[in-house]
Parts: sequence; structure tokens; C-alpha cells
Amino acid sequence: MAKQYRTTGGMIFDVSNYLFLGAAGIVAILPFIIIIAGSFASDAEITQRAVFLIPETFTLNAYEFIFSTDSIMRSIGVSVYVTVVGTIVNLFFTVTMAYPLARRSLMGRNMFLNMVIFTMLFGGGMIPTYLVIRELHLLDSFNALILPGAISAFNLIIVKNFFQELPAEIEEAARIDGCQELGLLWKIVLPLSKPVLATFTLFYAVGHWNNFFSALLYINDPAKWPLQVMLRQIVMLSQAAGDLNSMDPNFVKPPEQSIKMAVIVVGTIPILCVYPFLQKHFAKGVMIGSVKG
Repeated sequence: MAKQYRTTGGMIFDVSNYLFLGAAGIVAILPFIIIIAGSFASDAEITQRAVFLIPETFTLNAYEFIFSTDSIMRSIGVSVYVTVVGTIVNLFFTVTMAYPLARRSLMGRNMFLNMVIFTMLFGGGMIPTYLVIRELHLLDSFNALILPGAISAFNLIIVKNFFQELPAEIEEAARIDGCQELGLLWKIVLPLSKPVLATFTLFYAVGHWNNFFSALLYINDPAKWPLQVMLRQIVMLSQAAGDLNSMDPNFVKPPEQSIKMAVIVVGTIPILCVYPFLQKHFAKGVMIGSVKG
């Protein structure tokens, strides 16, 4: 095998790429490292040192305050339930609607596609949506966090485009062997669609995990609050405790600033652990379905 010689220009280009990408990676991860360090520091140190990577005084006061009751663990369970069930519902309805829309022979296909696109441009708004959910008796129910966003129009179109690009010869061969539409979807289409399914599994899961506004509107029972709403309440409680401390010198004030940083860590770490398992499918899953209409 002939030895390949690299030009000076090529080596400079590679070194420049490594330096640029390394600097971009550091800039991207540095804020999160600062947040983690601040969550283990005292409020006095955060006030004195605006930015630091290692706290001088290591303390768990912020995390002890957050996990001082069972409410936080219950809210984590609620978030996990809504994320898992909601993602399954999202994928089921997205796939079952995208698959027939990918068939050009479907009667009324363009009409249905235009209806989907219409929802991307126009929406009823917050108050009409709330009234609909109230009339459907979904208030104070986990279904209020799952069903209203069961299908994302944008994700549906990407998945539909991905299905259209699958080789027609494979489907024709399966039909010759006697495979029906449901069997074709389950045994042929879905196994070939793992990249796009993995990508949108993560998109849907992150959306459910980070969603707190819907729970703020539709969930009144504190026992059914997801993690994001509970963390918001903890931050508000720490601020209220700070006001109480100014009136009562004997009151022990919780670490307000470090609690805010600890809240970010608690809300981010669980969903961040999912990324390494699905990251390799991102580029392939999104780009394949977004090239053709």
C-alpha cells in the first residue's frame, strides 16, 4: 500500500480544525462546569467569586435543601412517567400517521398534508387550548401533559419523508411474500427506520422532560407536579426564606444562589444521560428525512 504524503497546507488545515473545535467544545461545556461548581459552593463564595471551576469550600447544603422532603423524588417519578409514556404515545401516533402519508397513492393525501402544515403556521393559543382541556376533563391529569402534543407536525413531516425514501423494491418483495401493511410496517419499515426513530425519541423525550409550562397551567395538585415545576417551587421557596431571614435574625437562611445552580444540575443530569445512547443517530436520522419532500 503506497504511503500517503500530506501537504503542509493540509496539516495546517487539520491543526486549525482541531484548535477551533477544541475551543468551541470548551466554550460549550465551561458554563455547565461553572454551574456544577457553584452548586457545591456557599452563597458567600458565589458572591465573592463570580466565576470559578473548583469551590474553595465544598458543601452539600443546596442539595440537602432540595432533597429535604419526599416531594422531589415523587416529582422525579412523575417526570419519568410522563416522559416515557408521552414519548411512546408520540412515536406511535407519529409513525402511524406518517406511514400512510408517505404513500402517494393515498386518496386525499395532499389535503391531509396541508392540514398538518396548517397547524405549523396557526394555533388556537393558550386560552382556547386550556378551555378544550377543561371541557375534556383532563385538568389535574397526566393526560393533559401527554395528549395535547401527541404529534409534532414538523417531526411528522420528517418521518414521512424518511419513509418515502425507503427502497420500494424491498416493500414490493415483502408484499409478494404475502406481507400485509401492518406486517410491512412492523417487520420491514420500522427496522430500517431506527436512525430517525432514535432521533425523534430523544427529541420527544427532552421536550417532555423540560416541559413545565403545561403542568403549571393544567396541574393543580402538588402531588402530580413534574420535576421542573417542583424545582421552580423550590427556588421560589428559597427566595421567600431569604425574605423571612431579613425579618427574623434567628432563621437559618438556605443557600439561595447555590440552590438555583443545584436545581439546574438536578433538572439536566437525568436527561443528559440519555444522549450518549442516541447521539450517533442524530445526523443520519434528521438529514435523511429532510432532503426530499
